[in-house]
Amino acid sequence: MSPIAHLFLILPLVMVCCHLAGRVCHRLGQPPVIGEIVAGVALGPSLFGAVWPDGQRWLFPREALPLLDALAQLGLVLFMFLIGYELNVGQVRSRGKVAAWVSHVSVAVPMVGGLLLALAMYGRFAAPEVGFPAFALFIAVSMSITAFPVLARILTDRKMDRTPVGGLALTCAAVDDITAWCLLALATALSRDTSLTGVLTTVALTAVFIAAMMYGLRPLLARLAERRADRPGGAVVVLPLLLTGILLASFATDWIGIHSIFGAFLFGAVVPRGAAQTAAAELMRGVTVALLLPLFFAYSGLKTDFRLIGAEPGLWGWCALVVAVATATKWAGSTGAARVAGLGWHEAASLGALMNCRGLTELVVLGVGLQLGIITPTVFAVLVVMTLVTTVLTAPALTLIDRVAARQRSTFLKVPEAVAR
Repeated sequence: MSPIAHLFLILPLVMVCCHLAGRVCHRLGQPPVIGEIVAGVALGPSLFGAVWPDGQRWLFPREALPLLDALAQLGLVLFMFLIGYELNVGQVRSRGKVAAWVSHVSVAVPMVGGLLLALAMYGRFAAPEVGFPAFALFIAVSMSITAFPVLARILTDRKMDRTPVGGLALTCAAVDDITAWCLLALATALSRDTSLTGVLTTVALTAVFIAAMMYGLRPLLARLAERRADRPGGAVVVLPLLLTGILLASFATDWIGIHSIFGAFLFGAVVPRGAAQTAAAELMRGVTVALLLPLFFAYSGLKTDFRLIGAEPGLWGWCALVVAVATATKWAGSTGAARVAGLGWHEAASLGALMNCRGLTELVVLGVGLQLGIITPTVFAVLVVMTLVTTVLTAPALTLIDRVAARQRSTFLKVPEAVAR
């Protein structure tokens, strides 16, 4: 078959596998995105390729992979636009000092742990052409990620999205995302430019681009939105404009020297919120979530080979160390900062469990690192394991924390009754 014919076979298979795996995870109390990630990994060399190598190579021939990669990257930039569009800037501002304190500590502590990990891992796991600053910064960023979309889904499923701790978690995750994208942009610049002049040029161009989007494009889009607010069929007219803006913003950031997802994310953040824009975003979401995003999972799975971890003695030990550092530093940093800010133990521990959720956002970051050559396939596989473990831990950890808090409340209520008797 031709590569196009293979692509038409791959698309329905990936959609069905991701959908079924997502439903299974939902029944198990996990967010569906976990099943979609696992389905993508299962289609790769770790499972399908290990059980039936010839079948895996026939289904995903080398000639079809560039087409799959192109559609996966398109789905990724559209998804990042949706994340930027859903970012509640007003909520970030309204929660101000507490959210800023908790989010920055929950980024800083894991980054310190990541830098220490990078010191131990660089000599053994880094590619020869990758400098230590880029490698160390990338590992640090990967430790500090919180998955905003998966976190929002978990909070909604548990009916925590309107609670104080749920709102604070979403706000902190939003600030975490912004900080992480900025740091990842710096890591990208360091990986692409070995000279200090090149890095500074990239950073300066990025600052100019952000200023142009915030203070130039955003007011222009707001005026255009006001003019078309009362016109019928607004979503049909707005959708092509949004798609054009997403692609041009993605091209601009890629040309600057950072990844295309930054342009899409920032464009989504500056687009004014209106009925037509929201309707157009929902039209975009249908195709992105149902078709293009599962392709990203599938392509990520094709690049993930867990057999690499077992290829050398001691690699599973390194994997356990990475998971332990990521979980301990993120949870301790978030919980400790929340306690300092005045939250009780129940709320602080719940916030720590929520901030430890990495999910899809981490996969996006890891994909960027692998694509740019900052990390090797072995390190990529180790970090994917860390992503899956920390995301799966979130829901059970919240349930356990709620049970412990309920027992403590019950004990405190029984003590006064016993004293009264």
